[in-house]
Amino acid sequence: MKVLQVINSLGAGGAEKLVVETSLLFAKKGIEINILLLNGEKTPLFDSLKIANNTIQVYSLVGNIYNPLHVFKIKSFFKNYDIIHAHLFPVSYWVAFANFFSLKKKPIIFTEHNTTNRRRSIFIFKIIDRLVYKQFKKTVTISEAVDVNLKKHLSVNEKTKRITKIHNGIDLKKIQQAIAYTKEELGFEDLDKLVLQVASFTPQKDQKTLIKAIQLLPKNVKLLLVGSGPLIEEYKNFIKTEQIEDRVFFLGIRNDVPRLLKSVDIVALSSHYEGLSLSCIEGMASGKPFIASNTPGLGDIVDGSGIVFEDSNYKELADTIIDLLNNDTFSAKVATQCIKKAQYFDINIMVTSYIELFKKLVD
Repeated sequence: MKVLQVINSLGAGGAEKLVVETSLLFAKKGIEINILLLNGEKTPLFDSLKIANNTIQVYSLVGNIYNPLHVFKIKSFFKNYDIIHAHLFPVSYWVAFANFFSLKKKPIIFTEHNTTNRRRSIFIFKIIDRLVYKQFKKTVTISEAVDVNLKKHLSVNEKTKRITKIHNGIDLKKIQQAIAYTKEELGFEDLDKLVLQVASFTPQKDQKTLIKAIQLLPKNVKLLLVGSGPLIEEYKNFIKTEQIEDRVFFLGIRNDVPRLLKSVDIVALSSHYEGLSLSCIEGMASGKPFIASNTPGLGDIVDGSGIVFEDSNYKELADTIIDLLNNDTFSAKVATQCIKKAQYFDINIMVTSYIELFKKLVD
């Protein structure tokens, strides 16, 4: 079976990371898997894929990812594959239109990674979305919150067979086997307490709430922010203005996230909404207490294992951090609960479910 995964790029995002990690596992399980990018810029994730498996072909288109002419370029790939698997917008549109214009239809599927997006609040896009999603043989939702919200947006019956749910997963062994850095190796003192967030700097995420919470905490509590994105300069300017440059550290895009997760005191994810965040699951699997915003796609996963706080409520977040830092027993209990919850999100279970879906569609 030949499968082509199509995504905007291999930048530093959860969906992008998932495409790479699932492609490697598909290949191990005998699926001939290749990747098509709208933007083929070389990134750390791109490089890591090539190091791990140089037999997976990565094709790249040229031009702006929003150029509708990509429809015809994508269409030319269809004849070589049994399944086309699309991720994110605008790939969803271009793959759907490519299939519409193809004389010989192929099974195309789309994975919905988010509970919401800006298009859903615009009437014309609601109409277009309903037409686009009908082109897919299957749309896969990655969590209960994503599933409910998409069906509501498309005004389809809850029991529709066109939409199926497969939970995202992570490589649990990679997290469990990671070796922690010492505080000294990371450039900190032993008495420093470290809080880590791994997330892109986009309007969806909410690093500012975390930064404002750190301002309320003792000076030995430091914040590490991993990731990149369009809002990073705004946040760097904010900490300069607030004169907390010695307490908030921007680490950029990293290939050693599992080790960083093992090295800090608390892992957090402040975000306005998620689908099923890989950073969330990795944080819970790390053996550290995990804190997250009580927002769609996060609260329903974290509540009952980690700790949730009201969206944008930096005072509540600060109180939660200090409670964990001051109570080792409480901190250890939360960490243990998080590890148990993370076991449900093994990437091997996810990949097996996708292969079963591929086989059904091809048959």
